[in-house]
Amino acid sequence: MDKQRFQEITDCYPALRIAVVGDYSCDRYLEIDPAKTEISIETGLPVHNVTTIRAQPGAAGTILINLVSLGIGELWPVGFCGEDGEGFELCRALKNLPGVRMDHFIKSSEQRTFTYCKPLVMEPGHPPRELNRIDTKNWHPTPPALQDQLANAIRSLAGNVDAIIVLDQVDEPETGVVTQSLLKVIGDLAGNTSIKNDPRNGGEFPIIIGDSRRGMKDWPCTDIKMNLAEFEKLAGKSMPTIKDIDLAISDMASHEVMNIFVTLAENGIICSDVCCGTFHQPALPVRGEIDIVGAGDAVTANLAAMAAASTEAEERVVVANAAASVVIHKLGTTGTATVAEIEALL
Repeated sequence: MDKQRFQEITDCYPALRIAVVGDYSCDRYLEIDPAKTEISIETGLPVHNVTTIRAQPGAAGTILINLVSLGIGELWPVGFCGEDGEGFELCRALKNLPGVRMDHFIKSSEQRTFTYCKPLVMEPGHPPRELNRIDTKNWHPTPPALQDQLANAIRSLAGNVDAIIVLDQVDEPETGVVTQSLLKVIGDLAGNTSIKNDPRNGGEFPIIIGDSRRGMKDWPCTDIKMNLAEFEKLAGKSMPTIKDIDLAISDMASHEVMNIFVTLAENGIICSDVCCGTFHQPALPVRGEIDIVGAGDAVTANLAAMAAASTEAEERVVVANAAASVVIHKLGTTGTATVAEIEALL
């Protein structure tokens, strides 16, 4: 992709409207100074002294932050948090992001805020070293009334956004935002065919792209993004070579009538476009130490933004691949990629 084409695409970004539906977490980073380590008088165990605390939106919030970094004009988070301290931190962080509209982000007294607490040992001259993470999740089904609120939010936004991203981040089915009732609404919007979601067809529906860490087996017919392990699970077979992946992704896309994007870690990204066949974009060279956290979310954000800007699937993959390369070189945080950073790698 040349500079002029990339500029033409990204010039559209400030006019785009994107909804990000899914599980939002509060990512709390606890920066530990090892020089201040003490021994507890009560337990005899080492004490980690925290000198800095950072809170930022994670999970679906990471996708949202990536879209902010790209300069998308209007962003609609659709999700929930608890009426707790972590929920306060999460909402404050979301509200401070430019272009974010909080009308459909729900506070619930019945839920805890999904939280990743990440202790980081900060040693001069060394990259941050993450200790065991401490997570807070909901282990009960999402209350029906809250599910109805989320479904109604999607219905009200469908005619007013250019793209909808749906992220399922929880491990236990039915305990997060993306329940079966919500997927039913997404399926109704997609009209059972993602060809209608392709901007080249002038469809009335927004672009819809889904991503789930539990797999896409029972998802409606939308565009989907997954990693290789998730794709192999969905296809029911191992794929040791790029050729195997190419054949499987092409076959699935032709039968299911959808665009499929599969991330391959050090081997880049491969996609199957319902109109133009398959395309493989190799990964860019590593330029130093890396941290892969957040790379997949950067890919999802860029795929959606590019699709909403009426691009070909091949163009989306090239840009998303560059964005992932930017993010993995940002250590000690869940990084993002700006338009300028992506352009520098294209």
